Amino acid sequence: MSTGQLTVTLRNTSGKGPARQLRASGKVPGVFYGASTDGPISPFQIAVDVKALKAALDPVRRQNTVISVTIEDGGKTVRTLSALLKDYQLDPVRRDVTHVDLLAIDPAKEVQASVPLEFTGKPKGVIDGGVIHTVMRSIEVRCKPSDIPVKLPLDISPLEIGDVLHVSDIQLPAGVIAVTGGRDAVVSMQAPEKEEVVATTDAAAAPAEGAAAAGAAAGAKPGAAPAAAGAKPGAAPAAAGKDAKAAPAAKPAKK
Repeated sequence: MSTGQLTVTLRNTSGKGPARQLRASGKVPGVFYGASTDGPISPFQIAVDVKALKAALDPVRRQNTVISVTIEDGGKTVRTLSALLKDYQLDPVRRDVTHVDLLAIDPAKEVQASVPLEFTGKPKGVIDGGVIHTVMRSIEVRCKPSDIPVKLPLDISPLEIGDVLHVSDIQLPAGVIAVTGGRDAVVSMQAPEKEEVVATTDAAAAPAEGAAAAGAAAGAKPGAAPAAAGAKPGAAPAAAGKDAKAAPAAKPAKK
């Protein structure tokens, strides 16, 4: 297994001002903690060159690369420790590394690491219109640093609609133990979604009804008053004419 090489310096200052000055020089603040071959170590602050850190990481193993870290103080070497890049923080806008956590390890003892999954094969359920639903893309494992897998393959070709593959279905190399629960789902094959036919029919009927109503209104005579509910067409004008005939004519006044 290849081991990266990195030199860091002890940092005696803290706060936003010194941290900004450190980043302006191409370095970032960091913290070193964990346990070495001599036992647990007290956490201490360090300054890390970002470019040197990236160069120390294996392009395949990445964060699971074991790094031999040389710690300097005032240009003098204090000690050398084996470590893993435990965590790092990024600037939300520029996406530059702003802080680093290094975990000291004992190469002879087990550590916990996150290993990415690699899905292989074409699921049978895709032929029937099924949709792949990925629940997780990596799992936590425990093993010695030299045994950390680069990737964990998982064959998803047997998946049919309704099937689920769990962590327990992943074949782990010798010496590697899954920390993530074995019953946890990793990937599933879901049935295709059904189209909303009823909603589409109702939506199409609404414009047709509106068009019919508009056509009826367009056929009405200009100035015609709407008929009263329940009344026959033409009833109102007929009643008005009857009353006009029944009224007696006024007699001429006598002279």
